[in-house]
Amino acid sequence: MTLEQYIRLPHRWQWGLCDCTLFAADWVVATTCKDPGAELRGTYFDAIGARAVLHAAGGVERLVGAKLGLLGFQRVQEPDDGDIGIVRALTAIDGEGSEFKHIPAIKFGPLWAVMSARGPMVKSLEWTGVAWRIA
Repeated sequence: MTLEQYIRLPHRWQWGLCDCTLFAADWVVATTCKDPGAELRGTYFDAIGARAVLHAAGGVERLVGAKLGLLGFQRVQEPDDGDIGIVRALTAIDGEGSEFKHIPAIKFGPLWAVMSARGPMVKSLEWTGVAWRIA
């Protein structure tokens, strides 16, 4: 499956099953059959639960890095298409006010693919300089 095909699938936002973090994890599953989100799936059901998971892990970068590192994926300085990176994105979920957060994203040309409450989006986002090679 190509990245474009993956993005076009009918993804539907659901906390703990297909949210911004697990959207990136599902891409890893689709390309490698390895699931960095296996231990997270179904363990939280709302924004409060997601924040608790991130807080316990030490933040999104540590969480994603730990999960990808356990599966043998390496950090890279220059991500290629399909690699997972951390981006800064404006978010507003579950009626919360809008705020910038660091979230996992999938490199797609000069853009990044992320999961939003309305489904996948591909857009220009600020990359934080953190990424892992997915190959």
